[in-house]
Amino acid sequence: METIINYIVELVADWGYMGIFIMMFLESTIFPIPSEVVMIPAGYLAYKGEMNLYLSIIIGSLGALGGASFNYFIAKRYGRELLIRFGKYIFFDEKKLHSIEAFFDKHGSFSTFTGRLIPGVRHFISIPAGLASMNLKKFALYTILGATIWSAVLVLLGYFLGENSELIHQYLKEITIITLIVLTLSTIIYIYFNKKRALK
Repeated sequence: METIINYIVELVADWGYMGIFIMMFLESTIFPIPSEVVMIPAGYLAYKGEMNLYLSIIIGSLGALGGASFNYFIAKRYGRELLIRFGKYIFFDEKKLHSIEAFFDKHGSFSTFTGRLIPGVRHFISIPAGLASMNLKKFALYTILGATIWSAVLVLLGYFLGENSELIHQYLKEITIITLIVLTLSTIIYIYFNKKRALK
């Protein structure tokens, strides 16, 4: 795994913005590429003057949007058919598919945005969005918003902390915990106001 990570870091350094785009594209599909090993080195290269800070964030966000859109369209085109045909083998029936569609019809924007900020979820959130045929403009908007925030966090970590890997891991852990707490509170507030609205 360490060899793969080193390769990704070197690729970003050698290929520049194209490397960032490709790796972030793959990171947003089903490939287990941590965005941390792509965007943090990009931030460090920006600190050294070898890359532009803002352009790195933009390219990383566009790469993430591209990968998420790939998942979205694959799920939208083939997902329903595959789940109806083979879903019974994983205890997934058409009723559950309708539940996903109904959920994303009501909460797709919030789920897509928050999903982009949660480790382990950001890789897959676009699949149920595609299955539910979520509005493409909304999907793209909330995906790029979430991706930009996360890309900016990682690039800034690399920019200000450079090669201090211990501090990077420490701050990244703290940021992840804070993000999860904020998202949990946001979800509770979101559910509360939705229930309150439904009672009117």
